[in-house]
Amino acid sequence: MLIINLIKISRPIHWTKNIGLFAALVFSGYLFDRNLFMRVVWAFWVFNLATSATYILNDVMDAKRDRLHPIKKNRPIAKGELSSIIALGLAILLSITSLIWAEAISHVFFLLILTYFVLQIAYSFGLKNIHIVDILIIATGFIIRVYSGAFIIDAHLSVWFLLCVVSVALFLASGKRRAELGALGSATQTRISLQGYSTELLDSYVTMFGNAAWMSWALYTFFESPRATVPFWLILAEVSRTTTIAKLLMITIPVTIFGIMRYQSLIFEGRTEAPEKLLLKDKALVGSVIIWVTMVIWVLYGGIALI
Repeated sequence: MLIINLIKISRPIHWTKNIGLFAALVFSGYLFDRNLFMRVVWAFWVFNLATSATYILNDVMDAKRDRLHPIKKNRPIAKGELSSIIALGLAILLSITSLIWAEAISHVFFLLILTYFVLQIAYSFGLKNIHIVDILIIATGFIIRVYSGAFIIDAHLSVWFLLCVVSVALFLASGKRRAELGALGSATQTRISLQGYSTELLDSYVTMFGNAAWMSWALYTFFESPRATVPFWLILAEVSRTTTIAKLLMITIPVTIFGIMRYQSLIFEGRTEAPEKLLLKDKALVGSVIIWVTMVIWVLYGGIALI
């Protein structure tokens, strides 16, 4: 039972967020470079340990409030099935292990993991209670993940990709708060920062960042798509200047818009308090993500283009 509770408070389902570390590997054209791929895989596991440590700390700090939450009250610490001392011991062990492992991979990666820890500790000890700031910190966590993946393989990511990452991170973070407010209503005892939000305000955030997300991705595909090399695409370009041979990633834009629209509809249904679960459960969202990834891999690595 102890092992099961330790696994529960580590929240392995949240490790799906750390897949963002592979973004730089994919978009820099090195996905099939075995050495770089394994480097990112190891970094992924380092981040898994680091995120689990911060989740455990947050559960210890929030145990009293979690008991008032309709879902979080079933967490092992809030339910009284696991002592805070044991939980903190595991958090310290995971933190130290992740920092040592990060330094072994890259000193810059170590500094990024350390920065992540500082932000999350500050979040747990009070910043999570300040509206707007809480959303910014959640979004920053996503950004650190993506750029950790870039630093450890020394890859360049364009400014358009940076804007896309920032926009998506803010979209997910504001959506999480919007769904939580929808689920809890005025029961702000479980989340103090919700006192500073209204449904209308969070709706505007979700709409604003959702628009920014697909627009920044569209600009990225417009300016950063690889050049085509297969004769079929070259023939199309000869037929008409309307067809282009240097903007192939733009075919992913409709799928991107559908995914954002689907996620936004789930937000307004109050189903995105745990976005990592939706990526595993909602069929339409999962399908759009699989199609999007397949199209991106096809364009970048399918032999139709040259980066």
